[in-house]
Amino acid sequence: MSVRRIALGAAGGVGVLAVLEGVSRAGLLDRDALPPMTTVLAEAAKLAVDEDFLVDVGASLQAWLGGLALAVLVAVPLGVLLGSVPLLDTASRALVELLRPIPSVALIPLAIILFADPLQMKMSLIFYACLWPILINTLYALRDVDPVAKESLRSFGFGTLSVLWRVSLPSAAPFIVTGVRIAASVALIVVISTELFAGGWDGIGIYLSDTQSGGGRTDLLLAGACWAGMLGLLANGLLLLFERIAFRWNTARAEGVS
Repeated sequence: MSVRRIALGAAGGVGVLAVLEGVSRAGLLDRDALPPMTTVLAEAAKLAVDEDFLVDVGASLQAWLGGLALAVLVAVPLGVLLGSVPLLDTASRALVELLRPIPSVALIPLAIILFADPLQMKMSLIFYACLWPILINTLYALRDVDPVAKESLRSFGFGTLSVLWRVSLPSAAPFIVTGVRIAASVALIVVISTELFAGGWDGIGIYLSDTQSGGGRTDLLLAGACWAGMLGLLANGLLLLFERIAFRWNTARAEGVS
């Protein structure tokens, strides 16, 4: 089933590229605005061995992974605490619902003021953006733990921490990883958007901005965007693979239900 899904996904991607290639070659759109996809992919291949671009990718990855890791280290314990203590959950719910809709890009001016280092600025915005999907997934996962399983363990004399460790966390773990997977995609959007709007020295967003200087090169812009998409696809695939391996029992149950 997974091979079939990969094949269908690849076929869909090739189909979209073929349509865009045809639209450009037929002159339906200006080639300066939409270059042929073969040209874009050729430029993307050149970027794979371009040292300057690889430095930009490394800078974006450093901020991306650093901000995401920090969000995981904070959001998961915080979510477990709030999800395990109903009083704290109720007291913090209004604050969480107030803060999480605020887009991180709206905080770029504040981050520029607070952090002189571009890396710290990007990591702070990524941390803020990733905090919420991980926290919300953790909270809802803990709320949906089977109460019968928890009460059964308590009836055998296990305390609150034992119930949390033996029942709640194992049950919630797959959903927490799903929150991290969502946050990883959000983090990539945030890091590139921050580099585009706030500037800096290195980064994929800086490269994309530079392609539009001196008249602009749309083919280079789209080539860089292709690599950004590939990074997101790779991150999602790795996290999905980890989820399937670490929580095989949950994957088998979900496939059985579907």
